[in-house]
Formats: sequence, C-alpha cells, structure tokens
Amino acid sequence: MNTLSAEQLFSNLQKLPTPERQHFFVLLSQSFDEKENFTHQELFGHLDNAMFTASEAAEYLEVSMATFRRYLKANKITAITEVGSVHLYSLDALREFKKALQMTKQKS
Repeated sequence: MNTLSAEQLFSNLQKLPTPERQHFFVLLSQSFDEKENFTHQELFGHLDNAMFTASEAAEYLEVSMATFRRYLKANKITAITEVGSVHLYSLDALREFKKALQMTKQKS
C-alpha cells in the first residue's frame, strides 16, 4: 500500500489548478457533512498518551501562563517528564484537572 505523508499531500494539493483544488475541498467538506455526530475517540483519539508543554497545557486548560504557574506552585499540576529544560504534562492528568476546575466553577 502506497501512502502519502501529510506534507506530500499538501505539496500535491498546492500543485492542483485552482478549480480542481476547490473541487477537492468541496468533496472533503461533503464527506464530513455525511456524519455530524463524531465520537470522542474519532475527534481526539490522536491525542491518546499526548504530552503537552506548559504553554500548550495552559491553552488546553484555558488559563493564562501566570495562572498555570500558580497551579504548578500549589502542586495542583505536576510534570510527568522533563526533556532538557522542558517539562511535559500528560493529557490525562490535564483532563482530570480541567474536570475538577469545571466542577468547582459550577459549585460557586
């Protein structure tokens, strides 16, 4: 089976004449219109076992970096690994923390 990488596909797409490129996007959008209700796994399955940097984690939690750092200082969030000077945070832990934050907001 011959597969294309995302970069190869993008390069090939750029080489298409404009009308063909437009037709491609119409076909692509129609394929997504056929199914409106995607499962969580279909949408986010590629993130299983994902690790986020601090800025990505803050964005995922929808908080500022200052707030994220306060959570770190209070040991509410901890890095699961360190690569050089970069701390990485697991999606599972962030997901649980985000649920806890949302529950706290609902109670107040």
